[in-house]
Parts: sequence; C-alpha cells; structure tokens
Amino acid sequence: MAIIEIKSLTEPGVEVFSTLTEAQLRSRKDPQNAVFIAESPKVIKVALDAGYQPVSLLCERRHIMGDAAEIIERCGDIPVYTGDRELLAQLTGYTLTRGVLCAMRRPHACSVEEVCRGARRIVVIDGVVDTTNIGAIFRSAAALGIDGVLLTTSSCDPLNRRAVRVSMGSVFLVPWTWLESPVSSLNDLGFRTAAMALTNQSIPLGDPRLTDIHKLAIVMGTEGDGLSRETIAQTDYVVRIPMSHHVDSLNVAAAAAVAFWELRIKEE
Repeated sequence: MAIIEIKSLTEPGVEVFSTLTEAQLRSRKDPQNAVFIAESPKVIKVALDAGYQPVSLLCERRHIMGDAAEIIERCGDIPVYTGDRELLAQLTGYTLTRGVLCAMRRPHACSVEEVCRGARRIVVIDGVVDTTNIGAIFRSAAALGIDGVLLTTSSCDPLNRRAVRVSMGSVFLVPWTWLESPVSSLNDLGFRTAAMALTNQSIPLGDPRLTDIHKLAIVMGTEGDGLSRETIAQTDYVVRIPMSHHVDSLNVAAAAAVAFWELRIKEE
C-alpha cells in the first residue's frame, strides 16, 4: 500500500479522478487500459466482490483508518492518493460520497449470447441516456429477477460514475452488454419480446398472454419519446401499464420496476 499525499491539483496519477472525461476513461482506442470510477465504500466492496480489478484509490485522509480501511487492505499494492476534503473536492469537482473513489479496470465486453445464455428474463434498454435512470433500472433488475441487460449503443454507459453510484453497485451483479443488432434478433435466441409502449395495440401488463412465456425480453425506451415505431414493430407484444387519474406514463426507471415485478418468473 502506497499512501501518496496530494499537494496540488496537478499531482501525477490523479488525472483519472479529475481531468479525464467519461469518454477518455472508457478509452475505446486502448481498451486494455480503460477504467471506470466507483464511488463510496459500499459500491467499491460490491465491485471487488464481483472480481473487478482496482487500479488506484482517492481517499480523504480521515477515512484511511476508517471507512476505507477494509477496502485499502483488500486492494493490495495500488496507489492510495489522499488529502484534505476541500482539496479533493477541488480536484474532482464534487464532494466525495463517504470520502472514497476507486479507479477500476473495465472488464472485457460480453457477447449478447453470453449474457442471454441460461437467462429467462432480460431487459433491453433502448436509447436511455440519463445516468440516474440507467442506475435505477440496473438496481431494479438485480432486485426483481432480471437475468441480463442489453443496451443499444445510443444508451448511457452503465459504468458511468453516477450510474454506478445510483445502482448501488448493481451494475456489477447483473450481466450486461451492448446490443448492436435489431431487437428482433433476440427471437433467434429463443426470446419473445415485449415493448413497453402506448399504442392502439398495447395489451395491459397483466394480460394472460404474458404469464407463461418461457424466455422474455422486456424492451424499455427513451425518457422522452419512448420506443421508436421501428423498434415496436419488431417486437412480439406491445404492453402498457394500466394507470389511474389520467396519468399516461411513468418515468422509465419506475416503469421498468413495475414491469420487472409483474413479468418475473413466478415461483412454482
């Protein structure tokens, strides 16, 4: 363990926590060195338990022997950068949650087939760009029986720092990858597909036709416009959530949680 006291905002090695953008951290040109940032001791512990590899830590001085002590011990021989709370806030641009950040190595992307292998319930996230919504969807997916997550390339990166934090580490618990082929391609893997959307053909979420589907992909759309007509046309079912008081829709994260619960595999 190498404790490095930060004296300035330009300390060598801390740029991963300060000046690098999310796109630079993701580093598609250099995937071997691509990283992401996990924030707070609880989230970092979930990542470590899931086998993610730490690269370096940024920690308030007072947490080295406190909240971060177990993490530091588990991370082994990596740099641990530390300093006063005010200096670290200047460095990162925000006050650290529970005083700890961890740069971690990005895993190699799984294939769609790997994510879907053995799965009976998956979610397809199509064009959702809000990091809070992505994190919340992953948290619901982990809690409510979703076996895998597929995201279209127009969606937000699940390993975005805020998405990771909102998910409370659930992004490390549910297999996920990018879906670059049409939603209809999931039929080739044995899945029926259900688009969550309001159309004249929508059936209610509790419709008996949805009850006994062996393998189901639930397709969730963007925060504003929802799913495109093209995507809806590719799916086997179009499903709506029955609502009251003339409310016509829910936030995508809330709608996902409702759909996951209703369409989960029921215990026999």
